[in-house]
Amino acid sequence: MSACDLVLECVAKLQPYVPGKPIEELERELGINNIVKLASNENPLGPSEKVLATISNAAKEVTRYPDGNGFALKAALAGKYHIELDQITLGNGSNDVLELIARAFVSPDEEVMFSQYAFAVYPIVTQAIGAQAVIVPAADYGHDLNAMASLISDKTKLIFIANPNNPTGTYLGADQLEAFIDQVPQNTLVVLDEAYVEYGDQDVDSISWLAKYPNLIITRTFSKAYGLAGLRVGYALSNSEIADLLNRIRQPFNVNSLALATATVALSDDDYLVQTKQLNDAGMQQLIVGFDELGLSYIPSKGNFVTVDVKRNGDQVFQALLQQGVIVRPVSNYGLPHHLRVSIGLESENTRFLEALSVILGTSL
Repeated sequence: MSACDLVLECVAKLQPYVPGKPIEELERELGINNIVKLASNENPLGPSEKVLATISNAAKEVTRYPDGNGFALKAALAGKYHIELDQITLGNGSNDVLELIARAFVSPDEEVMFSQYAFAVYPIVTQAIGAQAVIVPAADYGHDLNAMASLISDKTKLIFIANPNNPTGTYLGADQLEAFIDQVPQNTLVVLDEAYVEYGDQDVDSISWLAKYPNLIITRTFSKAYGLAGLRVGYALSNSEIADLLNRIRQPFNVNSLALATATVALSDDDYLVQTKQLNDAGMQQLIVGFDELGLSYIPSKGNFVTVDVKRNGDQVFQALLQQGVIVRPVSNYGLPHHLRVSIGLESENTRFLEALSVILGTSL
């Protein structure tokens, strides 16, 4: 008798999420240093002075359990977005709340819908609960909302929409997005995953839709634009009834005390967000110019990354880049075998990547 004989079939068939390769791992494997990591859509600015000071102060209380209700952070979020505290669910990163939503509302005989090329966590949580995945073919690497609407059935319990989308960076405008939500039956939940919303043009005022659509849930994170990926804190915004149900199955103390304290401070650090957006815009333009000079096409992105067609086996180019100390993200697991997803880094990091890519492709910049 082995554990495989005991486990649920849906779990046995799962392929776990594979994160971007850590710098330390590549150092161990190749014995090299001065590595550039552009794989995990992290903020290259590093933590702000306000965040560092908050961590130092909050560290004095790490012998105590965190506030399991996260009152201070919820109050800050409620004030910023003009909603009630009981509309907020905190998570250990937004991945945590995405899983909570699926576990709370979807049964094995129901369906979860998401787009082709959508975030890898959606199929993982769907299979983990034994539900049925409905994967809708993409349009121009993004969501085909008309096709999604046509496939909604009595079994469709949950629809995931990432805006901007990861890994392709595609973006849905306010009119088309709200028109889609408006035609979704109220017994089908729509999860609007806005992990990268701070990088876009922010023409979608999605939070105001919560009062109009009781089946809408919005998820966001502090891991990207706010630069707190290592602390793992995200949240969901919804009506109070949905939030109450999610909080019933949320693990006690799922957000640690350092994360709660720093996220509360980071939320009001507008200067840091401005610097982040400026750096990202400049870096995006730098990569686009570089791709144009290399004759490579790319998917226009509203995130802090861009997915580029390298015109050959993407996994092989990824491995060749590793040999030069540059970590990016292969996306063959998303069905994009000739593409690489590249996070926007500092100017010097972007240059290092473009030069390495040029050497690998045999083209001079």
